[in-house]
Amino acid sequence: MSDKKLSIATLGTGCFWCTEAVFQSLKGVASALPAYSGGHVENPTYEQVCSKTSGHAEVVHIEFDAEVISFEELLDVFWRTHNPTTLNQQGNDKGPQYRSVIFYHNDEQKAIAEQSLKETDASDLWPDPIVTEVSAFEKIYIAEDYHKDYLARVGDRNPYCTFVVKPKVEKFKKEFKDKLK
Repeated sequence: MSDKKLSIATLGTGCFWCTEAVFQSLKGVASALPAYSGGHVENPTYEQVCSKTSGHAEVVHIEFDAEVISFEELLDVFWRTHNPTTLNQQGNDKGPQYRSVIFYHNDEQKAIAEQSLKETDASDLWPDPIVTEVSAFEKIYIAEDYHKDYLARVGDRNPYCTFVVKPKVEKFKKEFKDKLK
């Protein structure tokens, strides 16, 4: 990446270990950091977020070069790498911290997100109605260091990575091979 200003996207697709591993491998993405957003507790810990009382979602805070990958393209990956039709749930992960959410950073992102949701919901990509939240970005809290690059660092030593994260990432890499770094 050059020294030019990068754009920001904040997306929640359930567990941020999966989301981080997907988005950090895309061309044009400078960083994808696991984080918490959308809650009412200042500087929340993972334990507070998992308690389901802080209001935060697990998200990935993405810095990207919009000349290489657009916000629309990020949303295409977003819709295809999680189930946006299950409220507060991704697979066996249940709770409001696992909700499907797009936190928009400006009016243009809001309009793009709302249009993308409408078009995806009208398509045959998902048989059930999409329940993804589209909300204004307010604050981000980068997750604890032990969450960063989780799949790369922990991998097969964690059964969750073996049975949930890795298959999701491998499916993504097949479907989006032309967009990989």
